[in-house]
Amino acid sequence: MRLSPSGLSLPGPSRRSLLRSAGGAALLAGAGIPLLSACGGSGSGSDPKTVTVGSNQSDAVPKKAYGDIYAAFTRQSGLKVDVNTKDHNTFQEQINSYLQGTPDDVFNWFAGYRMQFFAAKGLASPIDDVWEKIGGNFPEAMKKLSKGADGKYYFVPLTTYPWAVFYRRSVFRQHGYDVPTTWDDLVALCKRMKKDGLVPIAFGDKDAWPAMGTFDQINFRLNGYDFHVQLMAGKASWTDAKVKAVFDHWAELLPYHQDGFMGRTWQDAAQTLVAKKAGMYLLGSFVAQQFTDKADLDDLDFFPFPEIDPAYGQDTVEAPTDGFMVSKSPKNHAGVVKLLEFLGTPQAEEIYLKSDPSVVAASDKASTSSYSALQKKAFEMISGAKSLTQFMDRDSRPDFTSTVMQPGLQKFLQNPKGVDDLLSSVERQKKTIFASS
Repeated sequence: MRLSPSGLSLPGPSRRSLLRSAGGAALLAGAGIPLLSACGGSGSGSDPKTVTVGSNQSDAVPKKAYGDIYAAFTRQSGLKVDVNTKDHNTFQEQINSYLQGTPDDVFNWFAGYRMQFFAAKGLASPIDDVWEKIGGNFPEAMKKLSKGADGKYYFVPLTTYPWAVFYRRSVFRQHGYDVPTTWDDLVALCKRMKKDGLVPIAFGDKDAWPAMGTFDQINFRLNGYDFHVQLMAGKASWTDAKVKAVFDHWAELLPYHQDGFMGRTWQDAAQTLVAKKAGMYLLGSFVAQQFTDKADLDDLDFFPFPEIDPAYGQDTVEAPTDGFMVSKSPKNHAGVVKLLEFLGTPQAEEIYLKSDPSVVAASDKASTSSYSALQKKAFEMISGAKSLTQFMDRDSRPDFTSTVMQPGLQKFLQNPKGVDDLLSSVERQKKTIFASS
């Protein structure tokens, strides 16, 4: 994880590449690598004074931040938290085998489809009893994000961050630009920026994941949250006219995307925004890490992706969210409940953010007094959303997004006229992948 001088950066391409590597056989087997196991082996966790936690937070900053939370919980409850930390990538690759074996009581994971996948397989325990206590600490969108397909709660969220359109306030002032709130406004602004000698939309897709964010924004603005979720879960067809309309809209924006994107990383694209050569950049708030000069950082701002269909407005926000789940048969159920009730408090989030200011709290009750201006705006955007999505590689099967969607979107970007054949191919591959276990 790379930290931003702004306190707003988030995991960059390294995290996305880790997520991609969790796809396919690696996710389902983890063969050839020593399997994850619970702390101290299969007998661990029977001590009523100990709760075991399987952690993928192997980077120094989040590891310390979580450790601070567990220390505070121990002081308050008298219960010990035994943390089993594994390399982030190894944890991702072996999660399925780990959960089918002798997992720890609680484990770090992601909201949305990735949570629902293991809940549906019976590899996680519902925690409705915990949510009876912590429900008042979270906005409705975060509650929805924490439920399985059966309507039960399986997840306690801790931290999150938004995707949005970033820009330099001084550039907008200089040229007299207004923040676009509709699709037509956005296209008109792109035309003005191009005429003014700017790259309207900074873009780099060398690592193949950034384009997924653009698809998501257009899809839920055009077709709404429910259709977006159905599509990501493999339940809607990629040959549906609604999906074709997403690509038709995207094709309208392509002339305003930065050229040479296939050979450019997101960091390089961000530098064109830093240098005031680009007018806008659609990305997660980790873009702020590229603004190493304080004056540049203070000039950075963002707005939600503009409305396309008034029926859906701007009520959906892409906000990847990290938190906790409970394994299928925790050995210390009473201790697990106490730990999760603590993790679901504003106090726990505030402790975390003191050590890791690269994210914002999932709870809308947590104090924002220590937040930067960008963090406060991000927090307000997320807590005010009607619905939250998780980014394509978390909202769908990782093997599908890595082997089908990433190369598929790059094919579209290079040949937007071939979209019909592309979508037929995507739908065929989707049926095969989602039919597997």
